Amino acid sequence: MQEITYCQSCGMPLENQEMLGTDAGGSKNQEYCFYCYQDGNFTSEMTMEEMIALSVQHLKEDGVLKAQNKTETEAREFMLGFFPQLKRWR
Repeated sequence: MQEITYCQSCGMPLENQEMLGTDAGGSKNQEYCFYCYQDGNFTSEMTMEEMIALSVQHLKEDGVLKAQNKTETEAREFMLGFFPQLKRWR
């Protein structure tokens, strides 16, 4: 069973090469997704709390919270424990 790799900024699972961000030279970056990291830079400057709020909103809009029978509060609480482990927020 393959270990799941997560974006070290937003926590999104990096399931395939197309999801990877890019370094300044255009090569794929193995740590960040294309939403968070392009051309060697983060695509937006925000705090960890702002990233969590954005992630919760995406999970809500995409129906993930409903599908997993989770509330926004439960998702936020999980992320408050998970995000500090990600490279960008250490």
